[in-house]
Amino acid sequence: MKILVVEDENKVAKALKEGLESEHYKVTVAQTGEDGFFQANAQGFDLILLDVMLPGRDGIEILKTLRKRGLQTPVLILTAKDTIEDRVVGLDSGADDYLVKPFAFSELLARVRALVRRGRTDQVLRLKIADLDLDLVTRVVKRGAEPLDLTVREFELLEYLLRNQNQLVSREMLARDVWCEPTRATSLDNVIDVHIARLRKKVDQSFPVRLIHTVRGVGFVLKEESSSVEASTLRGGGESC
Repeated sequence: MKILVVEDENKVAKALKEGLESEHYKVTVAQTGEDGFFQANAQGFDLILLDVMLPGRDGIEILKTLRKRGLQTPVLILTAKDTIEDRVVGLDSGADDYLVKPFAFSELLARVRALVRRGRTDQVLRLKIADLDLDLVTRVVKRGAEPLDLTVREFELLEYLLRNQNQLVSREMLARDVWCEPTRATSLDNVIDVHIARLRKKVDQSFPVRLIHTVRGVGFVLKEESSSVEASTLRGGGESC
């Protein structure tokens, strides 16, 4: 799940990025109004956190322009302006929510989860196979009743495998769709294998039924059964970068 943070204060931007990434969100930071506007138009985000006071184009101007262009991405305004008039201007300009600085990070996360749920009502918000459950909103992964502590990359990798469960997933697919590298290289194959091994240890090691299987020379498959999968079933899929 991708979040764009448009914030010109280095300390605040860094804290938001680190905090959101620790919750397994993929974060892009823009520190000027122009860059924020460019990023919002150039990439697909699930949520935008937008400061109002920005160098160049201010947040309200950016928001109005994005809405005029038809962008429906949820926007949460972050600002030190806390008058009722300021809130009205922000909401009337197309913001979905408004949070006044300084704020507790736990409150920000609650609002992020609420806006993501609202903005993705037509999409699957939970992925599941057997007793493995991945919640795309809360970013919580459980096997049975046991929570799994995954890194950001491990979460992305497991999400991709779940979206393609019961299908062969090649290293080329993982390089393209998870690592965003269009050209597969031997060194990247090694990195992929290391991450798969670490993910398999967390997902499978303490449980009687294995879910992540290696198809030698081809790739991987996430499935309940341990039977072999023919390479002819290989199909592309997942989200592109």
